[in-house]
Amino acid sequence: MFGDKDGLLDAVVEHGYATFLAAKHADARPPDPVEDLRAGWDLAVEFGLANPELYTLMYGEPRRGTNSAAFQAGMEILRGRIHRLATSGRLRVDEDLAASLIHATARGAVLTWLSLPDDRRDPALLTAMREAMISAVTLDKPAVRDAGPAGAARALRALLPEQTTLSNAEQHLLGEWLDRLTADR
Repeated sequence: MFGDKDGLLDAVVEHGYATFLAAKHADARPPDPVEDLRAGWDLAVEFGLANPELYTLMYGEPRRGTNSAAFQAGMEILRGRIHRLATSGRLRVDEDLAASLIHATARGAVLTWLSLPDDRRDPALLTAMREAMISAVTLDKPAVRDAGPAGAARALRALLPEQTTLSNAEQHLLGEWLDRLTADR
């Protein structure tokens, strides 16, 4: 029915991702995007701790199941959370790096926890890993005062003279675009 042992394992992993996906929810407008990220991370870790054998099968091999539709849908929920952080001005790193950091810390936290003897499983490990991830990917305060493109453009416009990556012509063109975005309409 599954072809071989790997086919059977892939089917079990797909079922695991689908089960996990069913537990996830995406709030399109969370009151606090950082708390939403914490809740999502906690949900991922709790799923792993509640389903240790399935989680180990899902995440124990680096690439197993990562092309599945359910895995990709779960990653889209995570990317949505990250994008809301970015649009709120709270994202410290770029969105792709944030996704990798968040996924790696949750995965690493669960697999580490599961590898420890019961008497060495301290919940402080999970809290410390989550908060280290939060510190790595978020800012304490929004990077810009005003939400939306105009606020972001004003912040970038203010820092434009300090950058050294762009040529003078590129800097001038970007400055012109940012001025348009910040102009009162």
